Amino acid sequence: MRSHRIHNIANVLGTIVLWCAATLSTHTTAATSVDASEAANDRIAWWREARFGLFIHWGPVSLEGAEIGWSRGGDRRGYNSKGNQIPVDVYDNLYKQFNPTNFNAREWVQIAQAAGMKYLVFTSRHHDGFNMFDTKANDYKITNPLSPFRRDVVKELADACHEAGFKFGIYYSQPDWRHPDAFTPDRHAQYLDYLKLQVRELLTGYGRLDVFWFDGLGKSANDYDATTLNRTIRELQPHILINNRNGLPEDFDTPEQHVGNYQDHRPWESCITICQQWAWKPDDRMKDLQECLQTLLRCAGGDGNLLFNVGPMPDGRIEPRQVARLQEIGRWLKEYGHTIYGTRGGPYKPGPWGASTRLGNKVFLHVFSWKPEGITLPPIARQVTAGRVLSGGNVSVEQSTDQLRLQVSANDRKPISTVIEITLEASAMDIAPIEVSTLPKGWKARASNVFQGNSHYAASQAFDGDLDSRWATDNGTHQAWLELELPKSRRFTHAVIDEWYQGASRVKTFQIQYWDGDWKTAAEGGTIGNKREIALKPFTAARVRLNILEATEGPTIKEFLLE
Repeated sequence: MRSHRIHNIANVLGTIVLWCAATLSTHTTAATSVDASEAANDRIAWWREARFGLFIHWGPVSLEGAEIGWSRGGDRRGYNSKGNQIPVDVYDNLYKQFNPTNFNAREWVQIAQAAGMKYLVFTSRHHDGFNMFDTKANDYKITNPLSPFRRDVVKELADACHEAGFKFGIYYSQPDWRHPDAFTPDRHAQYLDYLKLQVRELLTGYGRLDVFWFDGLGKSANDYDATTLNRTIRELQPHILINNRNGLPEDFDTPEQHVGNYQDHRPWESCITICQQWAWKPDDRMKDLQECLQTLLRCAGGDGNLLFNVGPMPDGRIEPRQVARLQEIGRWLKEYGHTIYGTRGGPYKPGPWGASTRLGNKVFLHVFSWKPEGITLPPIARQVTAGRVLSGGNVSVEQSTDQLRLQVSANDRKPISTVIEITLEASAMDIAPIEVSTLPKGWKARASNVFQGNSHYAASQAFDGDLDSRWATDNGTHQAWLELELPKSRRFTHAVIDEWYQGASRVKTFQIQYWDGDWKTAAEGGTIGNKREIALKPFTAARVRLNILEATEGPTIKEFLLE
């Protein structure tokens, strides 16, 4: 009996010990999770304040003026090819002619600083497999004895950034289209060993790295053993930021060649080219100053960063016209950078109207598009106590429970951005994001598809009277519809459709329809192009749509005007 009681006490004590251990484990896990979250926030704080960085795509392919990686012919192991402009045997031997004697790492860093940028990310190796650093993993590298240059570009850039106190990041492509073992059924493990060796080399041979920018082209974390790889990176340099292109979310998202959606719960960075191509191309169309700055402002207004790309020339210089454009951006930022650096996006979401950022009790409005009567924004949940035009002039501010109306004289409106600062009675930082409709009150716009779900390309953009905005659909979309619903029925007799037009109409056949118990057709046609005017069979309705029956690629419409 006594032994039985002792056994029971032991069971009870054992249960208590197990409960305590489980509780301690739960609390430890929770604490670890909180600590990890806090560590991640601390890690990325400088980056969120920076807002603007320089991306550089460069390699021997600049000799051909073709796109880096994608212009290499041959098998891409299941990736979409984008054209085979350069035969493999030619592409793979370009490095033997590549001698960029005018490359000056310090000059590149100075260009970035003059542009108002706060960090730099360089392509150590792209999908073509050529290494711009002195790797021991193979001989396909800039320091190969057959290369006339034989200088470690990554090292020189890292040293220049460290010397200038400038944040330095590495782009590294996990795919290597030249490597024989990559993504093969029986030899992929050897390829992963190669990949891990190179990542370790970059993390241990070039001093402090602030960003590790993967480019995994949509494959899974298992394809790269990403959990092991990223853990190694953080062990070697715990402060480092890692992007989301290794199959894991990590520190930030990376929308490409478009401004990301408003997103303040998770950091993001749009990577966008200053011209059309990532690598240098002679006479490539370069974005004008307005497009460059408004892109940066839309990123900051959406609570994201802009990683702006240049492609240096074969001689090692960044193209002078690109340098001149970056200097123009830098001059603008010297005057208005305080409305971007260190701010958070919002509370008004970006759109054709402009963008907003906030800091403390200040809201900075960057207005791109004005109507004669001024700009009308949705109401803001704080009393406005003051307003001033930072870009020159005076602003009239009228606040009500229904709206916030601002008026600046036509002479003081700037083509790039009229910069207005409004002061609130209390902090702006906890105001929920505010959607700014481009439609009159009560109007609704819908579409069957919107490019990557991005509000910058929403259906409403086709009804806002702004030819710089557009409704766009995802790549590969061949049928789509765009609909407008009014508060009450109106009579329509005429339509004008303005397609986003680049030499050829994507739309091949379409209908204009109205709702009368079911969809009825008022007009139909073939291609659209620039500002096609259409006489409608007169009708009265509250719902009208453009029904695209056939398109060669994702349709995109600048304006759909109904009269």
